Amino acid sequence: MYNSVINYFGTYIYTSVQKNWGNEYQAKIYPNNTTIKWKVMTQLASHNINFDDRKKLTLSFDIAKMQEEIKALALGDFVYYNVLPLRSPAHLVDPSLPLPPPADDYADGSWTEWLDSPELRNSPYLSSVVDTFRKHSKVTLVRLLRLAPRATVKEHTDPTLGLQVPKSVIRLTIPILTNDGVEFFLNENLVPMKPGECWYLRLSDPHRIINGGNTERINMTIDIVPNEWVRSLIQGK
Repeated sequence: MYNSVINYFGTYIYTSVQKNWGNEYQAKIYPNNTTIKWKVMTQLASHNINFDDRKKLTLSFDIAKMQEEIKALALGDFVYYNVLPLRSPAHLVDPSLPLPPPADDYADGSWTEWLDSPELRNSPYLSSVVDTFRKHSKVTLVRLLRLAPRATVKEHTDPTLGLQVPKSVIRLTIPILTNDGVEFFLNENLVPMKPGECWYLRLSDPHRIINGGNTERINMTIDIVPNEWVRSLIQGK
């Protein structure tokens, strides 16, 4: 059992994540307590291939424009941790759409269609940031992750979020608002992310976050299916 693991996925919260037999994981979805299962096919990745646990990509974005559009969203007050989905499963964006059928594997996002939220559609520059990636590959979940002042995220792993995991997605991180007290540790080593930069982080490894400052931290995260373009961007080929 993974204690204190909370993985925000759209408007769902996964709790009670546990590893079953072999490479299968399962979790309870709050609030309806539905059990889902997925498999991590890490045994297919050769141990002779060394994927770095972090990489600052050559892409960067206009932080002033990003912050201006974040301000225009007029985000409300929150306690501790808050998630604003910008691109989500289609039925969550448009409730008139039917629920997707159950799937054997949820890791790569193919279990559902995805739609931009009204917040993203009304934010032209943030939309252009997402377009940078979806013109090359499939983008699934996009979110704004807010961490309150003096708050922490305990060390945890996201088992499917690594380039070495076949049939999955990776997560790219773009800091938007930060302060000198924000520290992101991956494998107990600090990741020196700055606003406007774009980073690949191997989040299947242990990571934790500290916001030791007096202002909130906001990151934009983009989940994308890794293809040859994505791999070359990360691995520098």
